Amino acid sequence: MQGVNFSFDTNRDNVTLTISPGELEQELSAEEVHKALCEQGFDEVYLSENAIKTACDRANHLFKTRDSSQQVIEQVGERRHTEVEFRISEDNMSASAILTAPHGGQLPRAEQIQVMAKNNGIRRGVGIKRIRALLERVAEAEPGSHVEGEIAKGLPPRDGHSSKQVPLVPNALERVLKPQAKTDKKVDLRNLGEIVCVKAGAEVLRREPPGKGRHGFDVRGNVLPSKIGDWVPLNLGSGTALSDHDENLVVSTIAGMPKYNNQVMQVDDTFICQGVNVGTGHITYEGSVLVNGDVTENMIVKAKGDVTVNGFAESAHIQADGDVIITEGAMGKQSDDHNEYTCTIQAGGSVYLQHGQGLDIICSGNLNVGRQLAHCRVITGGQIVVGQPDNPQGNLFACEISSHGPVIAGTVGAVSGSTLRIDFSMGFNQLQARKDSFEELLRQIRGNAERHKQKIDNINNRVVPKSLLSKVDEAKELLKNESNLLTWMESKSVEMSQAKQQYQEAAKLIANKKLYSGVSVKLNNRNWRSEREYDRAQVSYDMHQWKYEPLV
Repeated sequence: MQGVNFSFDTNRDNVTLTISPGELEQELSAEEVHKALCEQGFDEVYLSENAIKTACDRANHLFKTRDSSQQVIEQVGERRHTEVEFRISEDNMSASAILTAPHGGQLPRAEQIQVMAKNNGIRRGVGIKRIRALLERVAEAEPGSHVEGEIAKGLPPRDGHSSKQVPLVPNALERVLKPQAKTDKKVDLRNLGEIVCVKAGAEVLRREPPGKGRHGFDVRGNVLPSKIGDWVPLNLGSGTALSDHDENLVVSTIAGMPKYNNQVMQVDDTFICQGVNVGTGHITYEGSVLVNGDVTENMIVKAKGDVTVNGFAESAHIQADGDVIITEGAMGKQSDDHNEYTCTIQAGGSVYLQHGQGLDIICSGNLNVGRQLAHCRVITGGQIVVGQPDNPQGNLFACEISSHGPVIAGTVGAVSGSTLRIDFSMGFNQLQARKDSFEELLRQIRGNAERHKQKIDNINNRVVPKSLLSKVDEAKELLKNESNLLTWMESKSVEMSQAKQQYQEAAKLIANKKLYSGVSVKLNNRNWRSEREYDRAQVSYDMHQWKYEPLV
């Protein structure tokens, strides 16, 4: 362009526009000057459109007035390096860097930004990898654009855990579920260890001190102190007391069988016998019962605590408010109409037996069977596992089962196609009935609260005599309490809906080896039946229908 000259300074940092009005042939356009600058390679630096327009306007004025004695010299471009700005969150737990992409300038090194952050009060939690990732984004960004990224994070303090209760003796049920090791790789399924009974004065539980926690810090370097955990009070069960010399130690006051459940250690007064037969008679005991032998035909054992049979039970009636453990198994007979069983087991807790046949089992907890369960009627409030708990490989066939949890075994059903029925309806219907009655009550409370609120609003819009102000205050307090009750019931309603969903997710049958024909699974009016033999499989309840899936 005639009369127009562009040049870098000696350091090539600034661009100067020189216009000689006397040499111009026509008025200059700022857009054409900017285009010429770009064509000649000056766009490697930042070009100011405002500065170009200002220079052109002055030159055009001189051109119109035919004043050729002056030149217009204007700096219209500069090499801009990366601009860095820091921002710290209000809680001082994070810090961000805002980088303006360079225009012909240089990118800073990550170490330089780290030093700049420290000079701006960001002293801890700065991540060099985060800075490098941010610089990579800036390198690819358009010149002059802003790129923001988190470069520092504080560490919240972690409060110490509460004191822990550590049982010093195992529960009987835990012991039988962990057979004794023979070698490093083998266990002896027949060796279940010694039956644990403690003497008076034995140490049964220790309370470990709470944790101190871990201090945290914010990005400014301030230490955020943690809180020491709480001391959880010891709940002493029957047959136990605090040690005289250690307030964190629980000892037994009687000789008996220890049991730790729901954060309470108790020692049941234990009746020990070598067997239950016509010679000993029936046993009814207020504590726990330990039978180091067999329970023979038609004998009855009842206990308020646990019943442990270190032997075999045949056609007997065993009833316990706690757990029932039969180490060698139990067997009975069915009546011709399959409604009566000669061997019955009832437990307020869980039931464990090595194998079972011809049994009527009712328990509130889980049912664990070591090897095989056949020709039984089972009602359980928990899950059913046939085999070792970590890898169930036992056999389950020809049973009538009502379960509140998953049923897991190795082989489910039999080659002969004998009928195995598993029904998950009972627990679901109990939850549904409880939820329906609760929802009905919630609707009534909700309606009452809304009606009372409207009345209080009407009162607030009127002039209340002084003699009635106390009554109005009482009514408002009652409405507040009713609102709090409604909020609590709303949260409980959500919890019940979640419990119902979780129950449906837990309703499943898992066969870790084989699933034979003749096996049916039911949840109310939704049924599934195996019509052929399957390999490892899982049958679960999903989207209101049963679904079969092979296990890979």
